[in-house]
Amino acid sequence: MNPVAPDLYTVDGTSETATHNVWRIREDLWEYLTYTAEKMGGGHSAETRRRLSEDILQVLDRLELVEGHWATPGLAAIEELRLLINDGDPVALGEAIERLKGRRRRQARAESSRVSPSAREDVSDGRPRFEVLLVDDCTLEDGAGFVQQMLAQRRPQDPFVYEINIVPSYEDAVAALLLNTDIQACIIRPGFKTRSRRPLEQDIKDFVAANGPNDLDPARPIQRILALAEKAAELRPSLDLYLVAGVSIEKLGGSLTSRFSRIFLRADSLELHLSILKGVGERYETPFFTAIQNHSRRPGGVFHALPVSRGGSVSNSKWIKDMEEFYGLNLLLAETSATSGGLDSLLDPHGSIRDAQRLAARAFGARQTFFVTNGTSTANKIVHQAILAPGDVVLVDRNCHKSHHYAMVLAGAKVAYLEAYPMDEFSLYGGVPTSSIKKMLLDYRASGRLDEVKMIALTNCTFDGIVYDVERVMEECLAIKPDLVFLWDEAWFAFAGFHPIYRRRTAMAASQALEQRFQAPAAREKYAAQAAELFDPVTGEPHNDDLWLNTRLVPDPDRARIRVYATQSTHKTLTSLRQGSMIHVHDQDFAHLTEEAFREAYMTHTSTSPNYQILASLDIGRRQAELEGCELVQKQADLAASVATAIEQHPLLRKYFRILSTLDLIPEEFRTSTSPMPLVDGLARMAQAWKNDEFVVDPSRLTMYIGATGVDGDTFRHEYLMDGHGIQVNKTSRNSVLFMTNIGTSRSSVAYLIEVLVKLAESFEAAASSRSPRSRAAHNRMVTRLTKGAPPLPDFSSFASRFRTDEALPDGCIRTAYFETYKPDSCEYLTDSGVRKRLAAGEEVISAAFVTPYPPGFPVLVPGQLLDTNVLDFMAALDTKEIHGYDKHHGYRVLRIQPEALTGQL
Repeated sequence: MNPVAPDLYTVDGTSETATHNVWRIREDLWEYLTYTAEKMGGGHSAETRRRLSEDILQVLDRLELVEGHWATPGLAAIEELRLLINDGDPVALGEAIERLKGRRRRQARAESSRVSPSAREDVSDGRPRFEVLLVDDCTLEDGAGFVQQMLAQRRPQDPFVYEINIVPSYEDAVAALLLNTDIQACIIRPGFKTRSRRPLEQDIKDFVAANGPNDLDPARPIQRILALAEKAAELRPSLDLYLVAGVSIEKLGGSLTSRFSRIFLRADSLELHLSILKGVGERYETPFFTAIQNHSRRPGGVFHALPVSRGGSVSNSKWIKDMEEFYGLNLLLAETSATSGGLDSLLDPHGSIRDAQRLAARAFGARQTFFVTNGTSTANKIVHQAILAPGDVVLVDRNCHKSHHYAMVLAGAKVAYLEAYPMDEFSLYGGVPTSSIKKMLLDYRASGRLDEVKMIALTNCTFDGIVYDVERVMEECLAIKPDLVFLWDEAWFAFAGFHPIYRRRTAMAASQALEQRFQAPAAREKYAAQAAELFDPVTGEPHNDDLWLNTRLVPDPDRARIRVYATQSTHKTLTSLRQGSMIHVHDQDFAHLTEEAFREAYMTHTSTSPNYQILASLDIGRRQAELEGCELVQKQADLAASVATAIEQHPLLRKYFRILSTLDLIPEEFRTSTSPMPLVDGLARMAQAWKNDEFVVDPSRLTMYIGATGVDGDTFRHEYLMDGHGIQVNKTSRNSVLFMTNIGTSRSSVAYLIEVLVKLAESFEAAASSRSPRSRAAHNRMVTRLTKGAPPLPDFSSFASRFRTDEALPDGCIRTAYFETYKPDSCEYLTDSGVRKRLAAGEEVISAAFVTPYPPGFPVLVPGQLLDTNVLDFMAALDTKEIHGYDKHHGYRVLRIQPEALTGQL
């Protein structure tokens, strides 16, 4: 199939596509150049060659508007190709395009007359390459001179190779930082302007207008420098920032040190060069991965545990040689039970593991980070046990991962379940509204039990991609209870910290933002103004709760303590071996309130024989996230958007499938945006929604509604996708399938998914045309059942009274109910009809087990919970084959009615 040049810009330079997919269109434009140049080399007429030349010039016009954000191939490459077009030599043109494409792929810069031959490098050089952004409105001669000075410092022994791209303004710098993910360092010189003289894509203009200062030109140089430095740090916090000034750098050093890695005079090109390499080198460093490589190369003998170590039980085996052939010798050489020779101990790290965890904390914006080698289920249990004591109250989203529920059994805490908003039509839950959280906290305050509430645990983002405004939730909760601890389960959100828009809704970024805000004088002024309305001026007592509920609360910055924990499944969304997870901590009181308890909880749940391969993968996965996470996350979101667009635009696909949009998944009361998919409309629209809306949808998650096919989600996943075409998906509901792109998703895999969906739609169309009247009626009944017969999602009923603290508040002790089942003859089984019969007689029926249907994957019953008809109706309508905790032959396991209430707690 002949490629078609993708449209990128209109005649006046404004964008026809969103900024998020410029990387993809740029690739396609270079491919189209190759295709057209090859055609020019054929035996075509002069008219055909003239038309092809015009096509190439049009593509070069489009590329020119993009390449200014890159050093490689860059604007010089566009100029070179234009000259070759004018020369009329198709062979030379084709060779130049291939050379420039190859250098672009290797992140090398195109050869330019501005750079001396000594600065040109061997393109076969395999060292990692990156770009440095120089922001300065310098003359052509001055800029070329600075680039030559810097590139002249490069040496063959340098670990990395970089190129320098010069942009003249604040707007150009923002555009480059958003679009060019090859940039690893930024140099700012005072001479930059505010506005760009180049035509910028409209999305970038909108983004800058919403996120940048109104006008920097009249501002003092130091104010302009600070504004750009702060914006660069906000967009790409892992980048190293350098200031190059002409005079008075001693005075600047005191005021700008916190913003810049270093400040230099213009003549200090060697020191600047070495600093750039050192900064990238620090992110490239992998202490534990390096240590385990060194261990594998060291000769030695094993007189300890682990026969597989160094391949001892495998390499000389007559029967399991295929293990070595499949996994490779390095895996076996790296296996050890030693904690010496640089390998360190996970339970008491003092060397390479300690250093790797410190680097991870820096990368994720945490104060401390701890590696976990048996998944986020264990990470959650560690945090719960470290924070909670028996009798403490914890607020928990009822639809969170089952590890949180089991953690309550282990910790002995009292659970008050929060309800997320339901989407009955799709059998999905959203997030817990901030108003619901506030109301529960206020209820505890009104009952005089607020001091018992210790922690709140929420999932961000949810399995289905619903993302909280983390900063708002924590800020409003701290206004009611200043010492509340937050546990954010970010099992599916580890990647988010490496994208400029996603980042603000992560637990660690929100913690940093709140800490900075509380330190500013304006925070005290804002709190004082609000306190005058919320508290009685005479008694100091809070006014009625309705006022608190309807006010956007701000906390007292002198009392609020930021105590935040985030658990992440690194293996789910970043590079790591399975079960590789991390716990990130931003707890201002960690050292004197939690550290000892956390250490004991960590010891309780962490194996004394941790998998070193998992630890090494966490270390190197962190390196990748810091150095290319922005690029990979940007691509995963864009590829998901391309799937959604393809389904919407294909007539047959949209007949049977529909990607649920923001308008479907988030009720109007929780958002101000009206865009179905903000990312498709551009990064500026996405940034606006993610700044203002209470909930947003992760664009890399696509919930595809399949009700019109007449096939339920579980069948569609197994029979149509996995068995039929090898496409793996993780979650379904009764009428939807969840597709998730990740940092490993390729354009080819996206194309394959679309191809498979088209084939399936064609098969549904063919089946529809050949059905008999009876078959058609049966199919229509199934479609109706999937599209209109969804059972209402049940709310949490309540705990039985004997497991509750009081009747006014909802908390109950799962631990007591759970261990009551250990007593002989304490349980029995009841079928659905048996439960209904007892309920009709006015009796209580108490669940003795966790009952969790997959899908949807949340427990509809927990130990100690009262069964009601809502739960029974929901379970009866489910067509899922897998229900944990429910016996299909005997029914529900329930507690027997006791002659007297059992109130003691274990």
